Amino acid sequence: MKPRHPHLLDPAHTAVVIVDLQDAFRGVIHEFDRIIARTSVVVQAAGLLELPVLVTEQYPQRLGATVSEVNNVLPGGVVAIEKTAFSSCGAAAFVEQLKSFSAVRQILLCGIESHVCMNQTAHDLLADGYQVHVLVDCTSSRNPADREVGLAKMQRSGALPCSSEMALFELMRDARHEQFKAIQKLVK
Repeated sequence: MKPRHPHLLDPAHTAVVIVDLQDAFRGVIHEFDRIIARTSVVVQAAGLLELPVLVTEQYPQRLGATVSEVNNVLPGGVVAIEKTAFSSCGAAAFVEQLKSFSAVRQILLCGIESHVCMNQTAHDLLADGYQVHVLVDCTSSRNPADREVGLAKMQRSGALPCSSEMALFELMRDARHEQFKAIQKLVK
């Protein structure tokens, strides 16, 4: 097999990070239901591909837990990490858990808001040497303009824009992958 371009996702080195997809944001985030649906697909595929999944919740005492559509499909053992910092990397428990996956060098980043918590998390992950793939169909903000400027800033700083389907097919690489049919059903 030919060498893999370093920007293509490798399942042996990839984790999924879900930032603050919480109940309090339902109804205020642009296209929230679409973001939740696509993130749910990514989480289910991550389980099939045995990728680590990390979840953060911004001040859950006030903003609630991770939405049930995502929470109900998380792989066993995944527990949301509480934070007050906007960047997930501002929570020591998040950094510790991420570092425990020593092979992980690539991050599939999902969540809200694109211009605040996602933006700051992406920049901190990039500064820590991770390759960040922002799943553009799995992120949004209250205001579509804020989403666009957040995505643009992350990309200019080195984050790679990606769609959920694009990422999942990169991770499988071949229609003969043992999880291809199951993941194809999820994305359709």
